[in-house]
Amino acid sequence: MAKHWQAAVFVNEHRAGTLRREPGRFVFEYDAEYLADAGQPAVSLSLPKSQRVHLAPVLFPFFSGLLAEGTNRSLQTRVLHLDERDDFALLLATAGRQTIGAVTVRDPC
Repeated sequence: MAKHWQAAVFVNEHRAGTLRREPGRFVFEYDAEYLADAGQPAVSLSLPKSQRVHLAPVLFPFFSGLLAEGTNRSLQTRVLHLDERDDFALLLATAGRQTIGAVTVRDPC
């Protein structure tokens, strides 16, 4: 059975929504409270603030862009004992610690 993973997405330390991996797709959904605050920005231009659920067959490019590349990625996956091809697992393991910009992704637990 495939794992269902989810992560909390924050913009400037405000919880913006939830990112989930489901069998065969990724889902991003804004929290109602975040949507209601007109002063809060969208997570990215490719994920506009909307009540609609954003769906993709692969991890959304915006979130993939938060990950290390090349040698750093290889080192991280080796140290963390992760599959180098598993962007979502790497995102959960690393994005809450050090990201460039306003968006952080954290394990909701």
